Amino acid sequence: MQNGKDAPIGIFDSGIGGLTVLSAIRRHLPCEHLIYLGDTARVPYGTKSAETVVRYSSECAEFLMEKGAKAIVVACNTASAFALSAISSKFDLPVIGVIAPGAAAAAAISRKKVVGVIGTTGTIASNAYGRELKSIDSNIRVVSRACPLFVSLVEEGWLDNEVAEAAARIYLDGMRGEGIDALVLGCTHYPLLKGVIGRYLGDSVVLVDSAETTATFLSDTLEAAELKSDRPAGNYKIYVTDLPGRFERIAGAFLGEEPPSVTRVDL
Repeated sequence: MQNGKDAPIGIFDSGIGGLTVLSAIRRHLPCEHLIYLGDTARVPYGTKSAETVVRYSSECAEFLMEKGAKAIVVACNTASAFALSAISSKFDLPVIGVIAPGAAAAAAISRKKVVGVIGTTGTIASNAYGRELKSIDSNIRVVSRACPLFVSLVEEGWLDNEVAEAAARIYLDGMRGEGIDALVLGCTHYPLLKGVIGRYLGDSVVLVDSAETTATFLSDTLEAAELKSDRPAGNYKIYVTDLPGRFERIAGAFLGEEPPSVTRVDL
């Protein structure tokens, strides 16, 4: 492999939600340099055709390869559902999506073998989590719900108010009656709503944060490939394809800190 362990890890998403994945990777792998690309000019991917998602995702991966990435993290559930295999076959380096790690964690947690999955309309329609969970254990029953409004709530900063509570009640009411004991947060925005979602579902349902599970899976993958950096500390850069000012204004909620300056690029 041409890229050594001191090369950066590339991360991309259709927009800002993948910053939850970047944040988790920074906690798990503090020595790594990271490059994040948000394809804000073409967000959301969840309403696009599979062919378009593959094309957009391949262009994002190409950009990260040009930046010298040693591994690529597809920090977008829709792109992971539709484009992961295409990207993996195109590039000779580790390519990791968010769906397989999240599904594996949920399957391991669930004792009743009833797993809930929430995500964007595109992710739920793809049934990617359902297929992955069934491939792990065919006895698992999957209960899926599209929760598109959650994305807008997060980007508006309405993480824990009466509007967020009402949305959680409407979206998740049926799931409570289905007997789930694990819920996959199948959109990178959703971890910011863990508080309101967790309160509504109660302590009997474990929330699976795919950002955290992806970071753990990435760490194990780099270790196995002898690609982990041993520098004292890493840093990160953020690129977007449109509206860097807006991105900077709301990025802090995802990162828990003020982000570095955001650079606009053309793919």
